[in-house]
This record gives sequence, C-alpha cells and structure tokens, in this order.
Amino acid sequence: MASGLFLRKSVQELHAEAEAQTLRRALGPWNLVSLGIGAIIGAGLFSLTGIAAAENAGPAIALSFVVAAIGCAFAGLCYSEFASMIPIAGSAYTYSYATMGEFLAWIIGWDLVLEYAVGASTVSISWSAYVVSFLHDLGIDLPAKLVASPFEPLRLPDGTMVHGLINLPAVFIVVVVSLLLMIGIRESARVNAVIVVIKVTVVVVFICLGVFFISRANYTPYIPPNTGEFGHFGWSGIMRAAGVIFFAYIGFDAVSTAAQEARHPQKDMPIGIIGSLVICTVLYVLFSSVLTGMVSYTELGGAAPVATAIDRTPYDWLKPLVKLAIISGFTSVILVMLLGQSRVFFSMSRDGLLPRIFSDIHPRWKTPWRSNLLFMLFVSLFSAFAPISVVGHMTSIGTLLAFVIVCAGILIMRRTHPDIPRPFKTPLVPLVPILGILVCAAMMYSLGTDNWLRLGGWLAIGQVIYFAYSRHHSKLRKRSQ
Repeated sequence: MASGLFLRKSVQELHAEAEAQTLRRALGPWNLVSLGIGAIIGAGLFSLTGIAAAENAGPAIALSFVVAAIGCAFAGLCYSEFASMIPIAGSAYTYSYATMGEFLAWIIGWDLVLEYAVGASTVSISWSAYVVSFLHDLGIDLPAKLVASPFEPLRLPDGTMVHGLINLPAVFIVVVVSLLLMIGIRESARVNAVIVVIKVTVVVVFICLGVFFISRANYTPYIPPNTGEFGHFGWSGIMRAAGVIFFAYIGFDAVSTAAQEARHPQKDMPIGIIGSLVICTVLYVLFSSVLTGMVSYTELGGAAPVATAIDRTPYDWLKPLVKLAIISGFTSVILVMLLGQSRVFFSMSRDGLLPRIFSDIHPRWKTPWRSNLLFMLFVSLFSAFAPISVVGHMTSIGTLLAFVIVCAGILIMRRTHPDIPRPFKTPLVPLVPILGILVCAAMMYSLGTDNWLRLGGWLAIGQVIYFAYSRHHSKLRKRSQ
C-alpha cells in the first residue's frame, strides 16, 4: 500500500465501507433527480444570473450558461462513473481518496466546504432578499437594519439601497433547514420533491409569460463591448460570467453525496446526475434569455432580479405567487447543500481526518445530527454578515476545483484499476476528462485574482488543520503502520 501523503484507500475498502454503512437507504432514481434539480435551480438562476449579466456578460449571459453547461457535462460524466463504481457518501472527496491519496482527498474535502456550506450561505442571502420583496407585496416591511449585511447594500422594493446590521431572515432559513435534515433523509427528500415541482413550474410559467414582455432593445448590444478590463463584458466577460454562474450547476454533484442513501446506487446515481443536469441546462438558457429581454441587463445587479422582472408585468396576482415559489425553491437548494456538506464531513470523520462528532449518528433519526448542528452555526454566520457577491464567487471557484480533480481521477483510475466493474463508463476517455479539466480550469482562471487569493487562503487554513490533526488521526494511516 502507498505511504505518506499519497496513502490511498483501495476500492475494496470503499465497498466494504458501503456494506457497513449506517445511513438509511431510502432514495430511488427520481428522488435523486429531484435532489439534483432541487440544488441546481436556485440562487444561480434566480440571483447570480442577474449579477453576472449586469457586471460581466450583458444579454449574452445565455452563452455563459452554455459554456458552464459544457464544463458540467464533462465533469458529470466523470462523476457518474465514480458514483456507480464507488457508491458511498463523500462525493469528490471519496473519489480522490481512491485515486490520488489522502492528502489530495483532504484538500478536496476541505474545498467542498466552499461548495456546500458557503454555497448554502449564498442561497440563504438570496432567500432573504426575495422574502423581503414578497412581504412588501403583502404590505409588510421588515426593519431594513435586520435584513441586510453591513458589508453589502440591499436594494429594497421601493428602490432605495440600505446597509444593515445583520441578515436575520437568512439565518432563520438556515436554522429551519438544518433542523429538518436532523430529523431524517426520507422526510427531507419528500419536502424537497414537493418544492421541486413548484419551482420547475414557476420557471416554466416565467418563461412562457415573460416572452410576451421582451423588448428587442434590451438585446442590443447582445455582447456589450469590453470596458478595457478583463471580465467586464466582451468575450472575457462571457467567460467570467460562466465562472460566476457555474454556481448554478453545483447541484448535480451534490447527488453523489447521497450515494450511501440510494437504494440501487450503481444504477440510480448516473440517472440522478445526468438527468438533473440536462433538464436544468435547457431551462437555464431559456430563462436567462427571457430575463435579459424583459429587463435591461444594467438593472439586474441586485440579489432578486426576477422580482425586478416580475414587477414590470401587469399580472399583480402573479407577482407574490412567483416570488413565494422562488422562496420555496431556494429552501430546497439550501436543504441539498447542507445535506451534501454533512455527508462529506461524515465520510471524512469516519476516516479519522475530522473529529468523531461529524460521524455520530442519531439513534432514532439515523442522521449525522451533530454535524448538521455545527454547520448550522457556521453557515448562519456567513448568512448573517457576508456579501452575496463574495460568497457566490468563492463557491464557484471551489466547485470548479472539485470538478478538475474528479476529471483527473477518472484518468488515474482507468490506468490503476482498469478491470474494476463500471456499471456506467465515461465515454471517450481520455478526451472527455481532459476537456473537463481544460474547460473548468479556464473558468477558474476567468474568476480573477481576488478569488484565487481567497481560495489559496482557505486551502492554507485546511493544510494547518491537516498537519496539526488529521494526519495524526487517520485510520488508514494507522492501519498501514
């Protein structure tokens, strides 16, 4: 067995862990597709679409969704092979452990905190903005100081911009969803399935009705000229916007974190991953085209751009219903992200890389409830005070790094374990994984220096934890000595 930082788990060990798992297997293929859609359609579509259009791509934001979808398609095919071959909780962390060793597995596990925990924070901030808008339609105005971060202004429904003290609605939804996840995966999946139906219905209704309020003038120029700065319009803006709204696609890999709770993971995981990705990509391109046709991209920079668009229509009865459905949709995104985060840390804790508290299972609920509780506190802090643009970009660059590593893992596994049964095989290897690496790396590059510095700082903190605690408590390392 390999030693040092590159100590790896064998696939046989991973399958043994799957057999010994204590999480409840309660999810079928459509539950997994629903979980994927539940995470995919959310802040990336209803909030970051407007921000990326206003700051980076203009009406060409639809092209950015296509670029991001191409990167996701390559990564999704690689995820599907891993999820069918190694059907246990942990997502990219588990796959990295089997292919590239403990040290890189730790890096990707720590990086996934940016994808799931910080991502949940991003969505909760958008959830709060839409709640404020929805309550305003009902004649209820919450205190401005209690609905916004002190570090980023919030555009109120009357158009004024305010700085708050704390974003209490965002904290509230994180707490509620965390409590639901503690109760059980079956109950959480049922709630998510209902919300997904509502959310997809809203997207389709918005597209169908919004078409009649499109102004061709809003598409001119379709690709605004670059301002002289990389990432601000022009083709570089399309690429940067693709990196920003890549956040909108992270749901399909969250499906893989539930592999240990799927009834037939080898067959059902590829269906959940690819199915949710295809459905959402079509909806994204149509939705973004209608949104930028209804409202000039220069007016879409707030956290609730769909509310801005709906307010331009004469359908007064539709406005609160659509906003309420979007709020419900955000709730399902937060649910899936917090689910994914707790399951990744569950696997890391089982390996000894994190304290046992993250893998403690409730005797009745059969969920890692203490892990959910800790992340409730962590995510709440980000939700209360962090600006959405910062946490959204951090989530995107963390997700892209995870995808690069998963694509590389397929190349390694095909060479090191060519004979292992693969119920689903990534086609055109090595072309597909290499293209996945190149496209995702290009989007990472386009996100700019500030986000690379934040990513580097976050990973540096992770290395301190690894060398101070994790490598000394690693169960696999102890067995190899």
